[in-house]
Amino acid sequence: MPRPDKERKVEELKERFSGKTSLVVTEYRGLSVQDMAELRKLLRGNGVELRVVKNTLARIAVRGTEMEALLEMLEGPVALAFIHGDVIAAAQSLTAYARRNPSLKIKGGVIEGKPVQAAEVRAIAALPPREVLLARALGGMRAPISGLVGVLTGPVRGLTQVLKALAEKRQEAA
Repeated sequence: MPRPDKERKVEELKERFSGKTSLVVTEYRGLSVQDMAELRKLLRGNGVELRVVKNTLARIAVRGTEMEALLEMLEGPVALAFIHGDVIAAAQSLTAYARRNPSLKIKGGVIEGKPVQAAEVRAIAALPPREVLLARALGGMRAPISGLVGVLTGPVRGLTQVLKALAEKRQEAA
């Protein structure tokens, strides 16, 4: 490959690494071309771009960026999964595919600026979807408020019941 092409690819990778992109490093040794095409199609639906990169060029590009922790993961045939959408959905897609096809190995990555290992990617994949997490958080915030409303209305409710019973008693007496 001519040197200007390599320099262009290094600059392109450097731009991607310097941005606030989340990515997962995978090893694709043993995957056929059809398997890679299927994986790319699956990931594209979740806002993930899978790119096979040369380790030498990736190492040059990653130096001096926030993603320097990737250096140790750039060994063997590597594909980088650049996540543009929901990180949880992307991690779930990758781990589900890796379970179905053991040739794909997740090595780790950088998620929202923090280096993560393969086990952490699998832990993220085990999280429920974003909507479920938001519903749980909203329910957690709503529970104390509902309890407070119950506590505050309790004495008023009790007073109305006492007054109603007193009124009924006086009506019977009259």
